[in-house]
Amino acid sequence: MSDRPAGVFVTGTGTEVGKTVVAAALARTLAAGGRRVAVFKPCVTGLDEPPAHGMADHELLRLAAGSAQSDEEIAPYRYGPPASPHLAAAIAGEEIDPERLRAAAALAAAGADAIVCEGVGGLLVPLAAGYLVRDLAADLGYPLVIAAAPGLGTINHSLLTIEAARAAGLEVSSVVLTPWPAEPSAIELSNRDTIAAVGGVQVQLLPDLDLAAPASWPELPFQLRG
Repeated sequence: MSDRPAGVFVTGTGTEVGKTVVAAALARTLAAGGRRVAVFKPCVTGLDEPPAHGMADHELLRLAAGSAQSDEEIAPYRYGPPASPHLAAAIAGEEIDPERLRAAAALAAAGADAIVCEGVGGLLVPLAAGYLVRDLAADLGYPLVIAAAPGLGTINHSLLTIEAARAAGLEVSSVVLTPWPAEPSAIELSNRDTIAAVGGVQVQLLPDLDLAAPASWPELPFQLRG
């Protein structure tokens, strides 16, 4: 796919660390710059529960990008139970097919100027037997943006994620701490500086967003790569 659009792959240090919000902010930044933006997430789980963002992950990504993609085009696998993708698929009596994921990502990117891909959970979450989120990120070949919480514990989680990514030959573009408070504590400021210094990575800050109003979101600059 030498003529594919540039893109980025968003992962997180775990669940509920703002990964979808960061991916949405990146998509919005690109769309606000006049690009045609595609979004992609291999699997969405937990659809049986009230959505944490007021809408499902793939719906928030579509809103942020200003995309007309269908649910299927954004997230080829979607499940009700709030479980790891491989377990949610097993409950549904099926397996996630890595080739289908790669093809779906390529199809989503077709005709776009840029694509924002969001993983599921963290890098080492299984999508299928023998196939992790990290493997999908490596197959797609886009640089990583890592979403992380700003508070206590984030140094270890962030540095472990950076190490796991680099061990697989993945480029880490930045770590985004979110939601970054208006008045950060000494711990949060130290976390920001320590992750940057020890991880050798750019650390960006993203405040709480009004998710229903993408036009109000701040830009989140980052490097795209094809």
